Amino acid sequence: MFEFVIPKDTSKSEAEKLYDVIIVGSGPAGLTAAIYSARDGKRVLVLERAIVGGLAASTEHIENYPGFPQGISGQELMGLFREQAERFGTEVVEFNEVARLNPVKPGLIEVHTTDGQVYQGRAVLLATGSEPKKLGLPGEAEFYGRGVSYCATCDGPLFRGKRVAVIGMGNSGLQEGLGLLEYAESVAFVEFLPASKGEKILQERVMQHPRSSIYLYHKPLAILGEDRVTGLVIEDRATGEQKTLPVDGIFIYVGYVPFTQFAADVVELDRLGYIITDEHQQTRTPGIFAAGDVRSGAIAQIAVAVGDGARAALSIKEYLQHLEA
Repeated sequence: MFEFVIPKDTSKSEAEKLYDVIIVGSGPAGLTAAIYSARDGKRVLVLERAIVGGLAASTEHIENYPGFPQGISGQELMGLFREQAERFGTEVVEFNEVARLNPVKPGLIEVHTTDGQVYQGRAVLLATGSEPKKLGLPGEAEFYGRGVSYCATCDGPLFRGKRVAVIGMGNSGLQEGLGLLEYAESVAFVEFLPASKGEKILQERVMQHPRSSIYLYHKPLAILGEDRVTGLVIEDRATGEQKTLPVDGIFIYVGYVPFTQFAADVVELDRLGYIITDEHQQTRTPGIFAAGDVRSGAIAQIAVAVGDGARAALSIKEYLQHLEA
């Protein structure tokens, strides 16, 4: 059981910062929870280390979120989420990164930010999500959103009839690459290792597809382009030979990194750093919950994160009711 640490003094000014729910992260899960909680009359604060919307907001065009038959940009969709949350009174603070959490006692958790501020919440929801691992290739950052993507499910249809490359042949790369083959003219798979570590059945499907090409034991060196991506430079690790693949899009699948370091001492993490919760989405520390991509075993889809956020908000409501009983 987690041992609460009681500070020597709690000033009146700190007490005035008390929120019913503090949500760390403003992606689909966090903003959905904010909508539910604020609409229920709770005082809600959302803290976001960058801009509102999380990874979803950086997606150029979303076509698989229900209710938008013509699709919608990620930025616009998350803007609507924010507008709805704020309509019910949610307070949103951007560019305010959380440094650590201090559970003082049941019903009182301090949230310390990197700029020295301290907020107090009766409950805290961690919805910080995860972000794709970056390769650090020349051109990777410059062409993000202009041919470079980390989500074929989100952006694949934009490359209908075009040539794309997938970097990484683990299960994610293979599965997403197979999805891309439904749209693209061709898909080139590039793998750093001499063999794929993906499931055999996925490897077979990729190898047997007439519009796929495979480059095992190849190292990506640079992403080329002008306004948008035009090519990927790769090197044969056995021979040192370099070649340029002419492609219009590059999808990178070399893993994800959850944003959980600041909470590692108060929540239980799995071996990959994702937060472990119970069936009510509560962590090992009473009053601290988790939702969305940051949760162990979560499926990284906007619709799933929305459901996760709603369920977390309902669990928090029940927790707060027990505190008041």
